[in-house]
Parts: sequence; C-alpha cells; structure tokens
Amino acid sequence: MAIGVLCGLLAGAMWGLVFIVPEFLSAFSPLQLAVGRYLAYGAMALVLLLPRLRGLARRLSRADLAALVRHALAGNIVYYILLAVGVQYAGVGPTSLIVGMLPVVVTLLGRKDHGAVPLRRLALPLLLVAAGIACINLDAFAHGEQAPPGAILAGLAAAFGALLCWSWYALDNARYLKRNPHFGSAEWSALYGLSTGVLALVLGAASLLFDGGAAPTGAARDWSLFWTCNALLALGASVLGNQLWNIASRRVPVTLSGQLILFETLFALLYGFAYRAQGPRPLELAAIALLVAGVTWSVRAHARAPQDSGTEPADRHLAEGDGMAGAAHRHQA
Repeated sequence: MAIGVLCGLLAGAMWGLVFIVPEFLSAFSPLQLAVGRYLAYGAMALVLLLPRLRGLARRLSRADLAALVRHALAGNIVYYILLAVGVQYAGVGPTSLIVGMLPVVVTLLGRKDHGAVPLRRLALPLLLVAAGIACINLDAFAHGEQAPPGAILAGLAAAFGALLCWSWYALDNARYLKRNPHFGSAEWSALYGLSTGVLALVLGAASLLFDGGAAPTGAARDWSLFWTCNALLALGASVLGNQLWNIASRRVPVTLSGQLILFETLFALLYGFAYRAQGPRPLELAAIALLVAGVTWSVRAHARAPQDSGTEPADRHLAEGDGMAGAAHRHQA
C-alpha cells in the first residue's frame, strides 16, 4: 500500500501544477491558457491513439460525438478557463481550496446514482467545509489590496464555477458510459483527449479571428515559455499524473483513494506559497484545516455506507487521461 500512497502523492504533485501555471503565465488570458494546454494534450492523445483511430471512428455514433463535445467542454476547456480566472483574480490559495471540495460535491450531486449516505450524516463535515469557505473568502478580501473587490469576487465565483463544471462532467460522463458500454474506459478517455484537442484548435482559431484572446494585462508575452509550460503541463498532469493515479487507485482501498485527491490541493497551496515567497496566513491555515477535515470526514462517511456500490467519491482525473497510459480500473465518479 505504501507504493500506492507514494504514487497518489506524486500524482497530486503533478496536478498541483495546474493551479500555479495561470499565475506564472499571468500575461496570458484564461482562454489562451486553456487553448495552449489542450492543444498540447490533444496532440499527445492523437499520437497515442493513431494506431487504432480508424477502428474507433467507425464505432462513433452521433450521440457519442455529442457526449464527447459536451464532456470536453465541461470537463476540460470551460473548467480550466474558469480555474485560470479564479487563480488570476482571486489567487492560487482560494481557487485550489474551492476546487478541492470535488469529493464532497460529486458525492452530493450523485447521491441518487450510487446510494450515497443521507445528508444528515454529512451535516457536520459540510459544516466544516462551509466554515473553511468562509475563511477563504474573508482572507481573499482582507488581503486583496492589489485587486478591486469586484475582481476578487469574480475570481471566487469562477472557482466555484470550475468546481460545479467538473462535478457535472464527472457524473454525466459516468452515466453515459453506463448506458453505452460499447466503448471501454481507455478507448473513451483517448477519444475524450482527442476531442478536447480539436475543440481547443477551433477555439484558438476563433480567438485569432475575433481577437477574443487578448491578455488581461499589458505585460509582454513570452510565447516560447507559454508553449513550454503547456507542453509540460499536458505531459505531467494529463499523462504522467493520471498514470500515477491509476497505480495508486489499484493499490489502496477505496476509503483512502478519495482522500489521496487532497494531495492535489495541498501541493497547489505549497506551490502558491513558494511562488509568492511567504507562508500561509492564519485564515488560510484555518481554511486548509477545515476543508481537509471536512472532505476527509465526508469521504469516510460515504465509504462506510452499507449501500455503497464501491464507487469512488471523486475519481477525478481518470476521465481526463487514463487512456493515455492503458486501461483504467474504473470510470465512475
């Protein structure tokens, strides 16, 4: 099990980079960041999918194509645009902590799908999460001297939008795969990566035509750094991170795997503190403690439910990249 925990930790270290790149590349707009990341990811997906692309394409129906488009938009492109807005306007800390509530939100939204625990059993952990959110908001507004309150509020709203966007995708994707078993998890994920790349290409072309991708600041933009960071992000977060997560998920109990997702939030916070060269403030420490406690408690409550079907609370990143490294062990959220 130690190897599984180590792989989960390394996967979290890879995924935490997703939150720091928008801060590091702040001269670029969220749309540009999303297009760059997913063009790189789509190119990698195409290379890995090429030997079996023709056979898979023949099996695609119109319903499959519609599902791939909406999942690529919700689970990747729109999600990452909102995440980047959150990071650039509200900061790495608030955004990563808000998105870190994924295990709780997916469990709540999918209660009827997999017989999750009654809400009354989640009341106390949800109260901890709510207190953590209050600390995040208080800290964001108390220390946002360089940004107007409206911008901070927009960033926090975008972070919550990213949270809801990915949570909806996770559930809709799981339901679609259950109704349509003619694609395996690895095949569907590979197609998902390719469809994301195609949509990123379309959005990038449209932004060039209509000049909709202007940067939020007047800072000079280093395009070589932009493509280097996005290629590394696609490789690290979308390929290597997901392979590490697959290994971790096979080697640890379901009760533990949901909690390992918290490594992503903790590494994102660590990168953010290192980037701004200062430690967490008291309200940030309180928010971290409350959210980690609330999410961990809710995951344990869900895993202990007698009617649990074995579904992981938020098997989050498998859907984005398990096809890049082999067959996935499960494709549920």
